[in-house]
Amino acid sequence: MIKNICLFIFSVLILFGNTAFADSTAEALKFFRNYVNAANNYDKSLLDMYSPNAKIIRQVIKPDGELVDVETDTETYIKQLRMGQMTARFRRYKNTYSNIKAEKVSDGYKISALRQPSGERYKLNSYMIITKQPNGEWKITEELMQTKVQLFLKYANK
Repeated sequence: MIKNICLFIFSVLILFGNTAFADSTAEALKFFRNYVNAANNYDKSLLDMYSPNAKIIRQVIKPDGELVDVETDTETYIKQLRMGQMTARFRRYKNTYSNIKAEKVSDGYKISALRQPSGERYKLNSYMIITKQPNGEWKITEELMQTKVQLFLKYANK
């Protein structure tokens, strides 16, 4: 009898634990879809999706294949986004994402995907780590996107 009760309790804990994990994964993926939609529609809500102290990395792929990480703070990145949105809207620039995966990490979820810039045939690695805030909102706390745009190299620490 005790063995059956323990087995039942264990089963319930696993069931609810997996359900909570699945719900959080679904929430994380929903946040990512909202992010993509906001970015591709030049929506100002995109700017609110970042934590004030997010780690932003542009990984530049040099013509010889070397990778150079260019890190910036959220404030600078938001300014760059604001300036770039007008040009992007004019050019109808959008990104499509494939191979989207959400993985639980210590401080939230890591969402990895391949990003394909509009008009290009290649796909680039990207990921973001999103963390649920005490108020229940999800925020991007880390983001890495590969790029072939060499202009970012001028911001690299030498």
